[in-house]
Amino acid sequence: MKVITNGKFILPQQVVEKHHLIFTEVISALEPDSTPVPTDATVIDAQGCYVAPGFINIHIHGTSGSDAMDGTPESLATMAAALTKTGVTSFLPTTMTASWENINRALANIKSCQYKYPGAKLLGANVEGPFINPQYKGAQKEEYIDQAVFTKIAPYQDYIKLLTVAPETIKNPGFITECVQAGIIVSLGHSAATYEEAQSAIGAGASHITHLFNAMSGLHHRRPGLVGAALDSTVTVELICDNIHVHPMLQRLVYKTKGPAKIILITDAMRASQLGDGESELGGQKVFVNQGKATLADGTIAGSVLTMNTALYNFLTNTHATLPEVIGMVTLNPARELGLSASLGSLEAGKCADITIFDEAFQIKRTFVNGILCK
Repeated sequence: MKVITNGKFILPQQVVEKHHLIFTEVISALEPDSTPVPTDATVIDAQGCYVAPGFINIHIHGTSGSDAMDGTPESLATMAAALTKTGVTSFLPTTMTASWENINRALANIKSCQYKYPGAKLLGANVEGPFINPQYKGAQKEEYIDQAVFTKIAPYQDYIKLLTVAPETIKNPGFITECVQAGIIVSLGHSAATYEEAQSAIGAGASHITHLFNAMSGLHHRRPGLVGAALDSTVTVELICDNIHVHPMLQRLVYKTKGPAKIILITDAMRASQLGDGESELGGQKVFVNQGKATLADGTIAGSVLTMNTALYNFLTNTHATLPEVIGMVTLNPARELGLSASLGSLEAGKCADITIFDEAFQIKRTFVNGILCK
């Protein structure tokens, strides 16, 4: 049994002090300090730092030299270990547009490695491409873009949690419905969709937007586009808050428009994350990182090198949202969307002891996954 004392505990609606958190593999209780600490417990002094549920990253390609598209157990193990240094305790390894041979290998690897390694937990797969629009391919290879056909992903439907599609490219009108019925969250992105096309897809069951503003038709006063449909509906939107992909002013606008319950912060990080400036790789293409900005040789922004703790600090600073609201964007919000809120997302009794301790600057001090200290 372990007990965290002397912390500022972040709950969904408030931050409480003068409490202690008791846990083993799961959380037992959050009790006031007037209740005695069990005598046989290992006491962890948070030293006045914040104590939060572990962060959930639903959109990440790679970090620390490894990428989900490597298709190897070693790469996923590297990612799982490295992510705990940033407060992340569970994640969706994210594939990208590539040959079906490479996508199949990556997905099969994710399936075989779920819950296998120490560090952050693999919760399933996020499939970003190849069902996208070449006009908004971003850093993905156009030669591998394909038509959205459910039979191509059907073998993996039990562990694909999230899938990106450009709705205007879908020829089979039942594709979104097939995905939703299989338990897959359909996300709209890498898309030139009009407002009407996006709204039609949302009506068919799409409920998520892949990195809002990036790689999609923008907001115009006569052509609201996919951004307009995202802001004018109840879908959940992703934001990459490195202050490169989305301007701070627009982060504030999304916070005011969507409200805290419909925002999930992501990193969209690639293998260069946590490695500093220099040359790297994404989807077989050279990537150059300079002062935290990752681009292809032609200047196209190529994913990010953002870490989740930095994303949280940026969004909190830019929007002046409350700390519980911002933490909810990487804990309870993704847990609810993935249907995992019974076991993840908050410091409640009975939930997994996935816990992150960080200071005022969001520097990670300790991270626990299932009660085990990882960082």
